[in-house]
Amino acid sequence: MQPAGANAMATGARIALVAGASGLVGRALLARLCADPQVAAVHALVRRPLQLRHPKLQLHVVDFARLPPLPAAGEAYLALGTTIAVAGTREAFRAVDFDASLAVARAALEAGVRRIGLVSAMGANPRSPVFYNRTKGELEQALAALPLDALVVARPALLLGDRARLGQPHRRGEHLAARLDRWLRPLLPGQLRAITAEDVAAALAAEVPRASGHTILGSARMQGASAAPHRNA
Repeated sequence: MQPAGANAMATGARIALVAGASGLVGRALLARLCADPQVAAVHALVRRPLQLRHPKLQLHVVDFARLPPLPAAGEAYLALGTTIAVAGTREAFRAVDFDASLAVARAALEAGVRRIGLVSAMGANPRSPVFYNRTKGELEQALAALPLDALVVARPALLLGDRARLGQPHRRGEHLAARLDRWLRPLLPGQLRAITAEDVAAALAAEVPRASGHTILGSARMQGASAAPHRNA
């Protein structure tokens, strides 16, 4: 994969990288970025081919453990993620949620990226006794140490979306939690309410191009973002 897109960037057009394009938020990000008139090209890094087509979209099948040089870009979105149940072991989980994400961020820096949006999780904390939250927090910490102009971290509560439509495994706990959220939603503070993948994607796509420094987006702040008028439309 040869670096590409430098000419578009020189004219001020935005070039974006997306890792994790097969997931709920990643797929929503692709749609959002491709629809943005200020984005000239979107490069999606995937483990396997996807049946997606758009004039702006270029799919790159990669091995995240051995990344090639990435196309030139100005911003990157990290939406890679799994669960321990799906991965099978803590080591396999960390290989995706920490190692692969950090590898993409470092390779993206080499390709010119200075703005990164990350899909993390509510409760992310590098000192958490919960392995999942600790891993998410350690990734945030590692990314914050990179020489970026902007790091925007989305910390959604429970994600809502049709995983079956994307060919993802059914998550029984997620299904039960979504039902509880519907019953208890009026009583829950915004930060704890379940949120759609489209809202998370819309919040990141809006914030990354304009942010400066380290920004954290909680669920309360992202609720309803996909319904807001597009700033560039």
